[in-house]
Amino acid sequence: QVQLVESGGGLVQAGGSLRLSCAASGLPFSRHAMGWFRQAPGKEREFVAAIHWTGASTAYADSVKGRFTISRDNAKNTVYLQMNRLKPEDTAVYYCAASAGWAVTNVRQRYDYWGQGTQVTVSS
Repeated sequence: QVQLVESGGGLVQAGGSLRLSCAASGLPFSRHAMGWFRQAPGKEREFVAAIHWTGASTAYADSVKGRFTISRDNAKNTVYLQMNRLKPEDTAVYYCAASAGWAVTNVRQRYDYWGQGTQVTVSS
């Protein structure tokens, strides 16, 4: 049974930082691209960042480029999202996802497994 468990969310002031973690089990983690998505109230779930199974390639949404960094530790079956210079518009539930394959993708439908999400709230 595949499980993705996010942690690290919370309340932070604008300009602050948070680091999200996602621990995976039940799948060959090092063979899957991983991604982070987010969903704000009343909005659709949107792509944030993704990383190749080797960690050699990454992709970011324009809205977070230069502020967020995705990384992974295949020995720990964990993917991270370092979020710096947070803005109120970054407030959302953040979801970790495992892609069906190894290629980096921002297409939500190409992710087979999802975590339960962790709330990030940025106050102004």
